[in-house]
Amino acid sequence: MSSTSESRSARRRELMAVRPLFAAGFVTAFGAHSIAANLGASSPDLATHLLALGVLLALYDGAEVLLKPVFGSLADRIGPRPVLLGGLLGFTAASAAFVQAGDPAWLGLARFAQGAAAAAFSPAAGAMIARIAPDRRRGRAFGSYGAWKGLGYALGPLLGGVLISVGGYELLFGALTVLALVVAGWAALSVPRLAPLPRARQTVIDLARRLTDRGFLIPTLALAASTAALFSGVGFLPVLGQRAGLGPVATGAAVSILAAVAALSQPWVGRARDAGRLVDRTGVVLGLLVTAAGLAVPAAVPHLSGLFVAAVLIGAGTGLTTPLAFAALAAASPSERLGQTMGAAEIGRELGDAGGPLLVGGLAAVATVAVGFLGLAGVSALSAVGVALTRPPARHS
Repeated sequence: MSSTSESRSARRRELMAVRPLFAAGFVTAFGAHSIAANLGASSPDLATHLLALGVLLALYDGAEVLLKPVFGSLADRIGPRPVLLGGLLGFTAASAAFVQAGDPAWLGLARFAQGAAAAAFSPAAGAMIARIAPDRRRGRAFGSYGAWKGLGYALGPLLGGVLISVGGYELLFGALTVLALVVAGWAALSVPRLAPLPRARQTVIDLARRLTDRGFLIPTLALAASTAALFSGVGFLPVLGQRAGLGPVATGAAVSILAAVAALSQPWVGRARDAGRLVDRTGVVLGLLVTAAGLAVPAAVPHLSGLFVAAVLIGAGTGLTTPLAFAALAAASPSERLGQTMGAAEIGRELGDAGGPLLVGGLAAVATVAVGFLGLAGVSALSAVGVALTRPPARHS
């Protein structure tokens, strides 16, 4: 067999192995947003009890923040495949249990159980992508993973609303049951067994030193900043549009454009990285600056054109930053600690997810939403400066 044929065969095996991992990313994103985006609108009681609504919204992410490092470390200890499959089956069981119970009072417990399951298969999927994809194709792999997660974030609110309107929460949770079970079966058939790598004993001091190293902190900072911008845009661009006199079609289109640009740009960015046309640090700095520019646009152009320009720039900046930051994390992490690294880095994304909207909302409460966006633009710009001024870390094989 020629070297070209061997290379193509290896590429096909790699694709067969990583595609179920992309689907797992879709499951966690779709599961999070299909329910969260429709809680207030589909539950009149929750819309008038904002504390209860806030608690239900926080349960999924809260479980992920608490448990992702735990499951990431477990993936390093026993291998990522069983953690991935266990998480997907746990998500299936949590969704099916809610359908079986048929009682909305169990919604909070079901959401926490789903979040706990996602906390298992999400970092395991990231660690497996880093181990399966060789460095020369790692950017492309993480770009595709980010694109499928972005698709889940984009489709979740729309399809979730349709399913709830047709058959209530039971139909949505039933669809999530089937989706997670199908992905679990696909992964069981296609994802290879990856034995845990030999690891030296790690003390608490060793862990703290590694998680405060620039090779971990800088990409995680970039992920947090880009995620903060993404979810602030999703949440507050419609508010800006409404205050500028725009209707729900225009504001909804802006959010859809943001999500689409963020999702579709990531595979392209990954390919450019793998081809040597884009360096991780340079691309991350550029992505954060583009994001900052997008956040600043509404203050200068508070009209329809400004809304769409902001959506495109925020989506492009997020799409540029995310796969490069994940690839940089994988390159700087010891292979035997990839699960722990990915689990801890995901906390940075969750904090950005929560912190960005809190910052914009807090500044908007004392000034305007445009001022809130300017404040977050400053955070993105400062993050870009921090990345640019930091010496690149050593790369691990």
